Amino acid sequence: MKRRHVLASGLLGALHLAAPALLTGNQASAQQPQVRGGRPLRVGILQDMTNFDPQSFSSVNFPLIKNLYDSLLEYTPTGEAVPSLATAWTIAPDNQSVTVTLRENVKFHSGAPMNADAVAATLVKAAHPQRGRNVYATMSFIKDWTVVNPTTIRLNFNAPAPARQVTDLLQFISVLDPAGIENIDNRPAGTGAYMLAERVVGQRIRMVANPNYWRERQPVCNELVLTIFGEDAAASAALESGAVDIVYGGTARSAVRLRAAGYQLIQGPGPLVQVFRINTTRGPFRNAKFRQAFNYLIDRAAILRVGYAGLGEVTALPWAPASPAADPSYNTTYAFNLDRGRAMLQESGLTAAQMSDWKLLTNGGDEPSTLISQVVQSTLARVGVNIQLDLKQGSEYVDALLQGRFEATFGGVGNIQKFPSRLTTNSIYRTANNPVLGEPHPHPEYVAAIERVNRTFGTGPEVKAAYDNLNRVLVESAFGIATNTYDVGLTVAARNLGGFTLDIDNMIVCRTIGFTG
Repeated sequence: MKRRHVLASGLLGALHLAAPALLTGNQASAQQPQVRGGRPLRVGILQDMTNFDPQSFSSVNFPLIKNLYDSLLEYTPTGEAVPSLATAWTIAPDNQSVTVTLRENVKFHSGAPMNADAVAATLVKAAHPQRGRNVYATMSFIKDWTVVNPTTIRLNFNAPAPARQVTDLLQFISVLDPAGIENIDNRPAGTGAYMLAERVVGQRIRMVANPNYWRERQPVCNELVLTIFGEDAAASAALESGAVDIVYGGTARSAVRLRAAGYQLIQGPGPLVQVFRINTTRGPFRNAKFRQAFNYLIDRAAILRVGYAGLGEVTALPWAPASPAADPSYNTTYAFNLDRGRAMLQESGLTAAQMSDWKLLTNGGDEPSTLISQVVQSTLARVGVNIQLDLKQGSEYVDALLQGRFEATFGGVGNIQKFPSRLTTNSIYRTANNPVLGEPHPHPEYVAAIERVNRTFGTGPEVKAAYDNLNRVLVESAFGIATNTYDVGLTVAARNLGGFTLDIDNMIVCRTIGFTG
């Protein structure tokens, strides 16, 4: 039996106190300084939110989710599950259910109690193909659930499920006030540290402290103001002038410049991985040896430096460092090696004309994508593969990407710090109804490797063997060549702020942030 039963207040307090050890750039000291409120916390963001539904889980809504809502459990930066609205969870010996014990005396912003009926109502929404939005796919292994009593709910699975898959779901679920579900797009309905006070579309979102919040002495600041800037340069200028205290979600280049000027740069444990996506049904990419050559022909260090100002890590696998499937040895085995890549191109048996008969779809509206596409174009020319960039912008690029109308392109993938099969939530890695590779899936060994991961339980050698097998299949099938991690939630802060909590999804958590002077 796998059992978790820990008091949340101590662990979560320790989590944000320990966070500075993981900050990059101008790091805070190991001993977190005392923080205080006294005035509003002002955060600059680059895009307006789309709605207040945490199940949409869109990156533009990341500044809202962890401030208006609480999930059933949280992860530490290293991926350890710790209590939140759930104080304990017990996975049955047969791995076919989990019993969740809820924290008592927690209220929604409306004053209604947070209880097992509220969790059940949240699950009903999450299990609906349309209403569940981005949480729906994560609910796929849930058969049904039973409200045992007001503080206990049991979730039953379709088949035995690994512990990490279960905790991923519990971490993903922000509990909703049943009375507010129907209007959740327009009005938040959570238990979070902040409550909505004002929204001016395209300009600002103002939140005030929840007076009945269950975490002691939080939030630190009684008011939180999100100001929406149209461009990165304007947000950076506002930070430098003192008009805002934090810029969240800015570019790597601005972050590096501001770090050099003395501002704090905070990078979380939940980056995306940039992937060279390959349509193996088109052109020379039908040839396995030709595809596999790209494991060596991608200059990952140059891509990281040129596209992301060096913020991130090179990686030959589509995992963040916090993923249980991460294996840094692949970075050495498949390091940039023109000679090895050239040899594999020769082994493919393709002519120079055949190897050059494709275009690299490029998001012309995204500067990093354009720069790294140019890096690849230049590198390939050194081995006799001469290609053109197919520049598209806006909806034209998105349509081509999601409908598989390309031979190769770059695109970020997420959920790569959690249970490995969560990789399949990304279009290029879907095992069924893959919009790029089609149906039936042209790489059945990959589908089988994902199924093996989903069937493997525990923490023994069989788990590592399943992950090792998946990693081997990923590089051999070579329909996605990982290049580097990069952050969608970079946080640049003024010197007089402290108390940062690092979130596993790189969302900004404002309840612990305060002023140090």
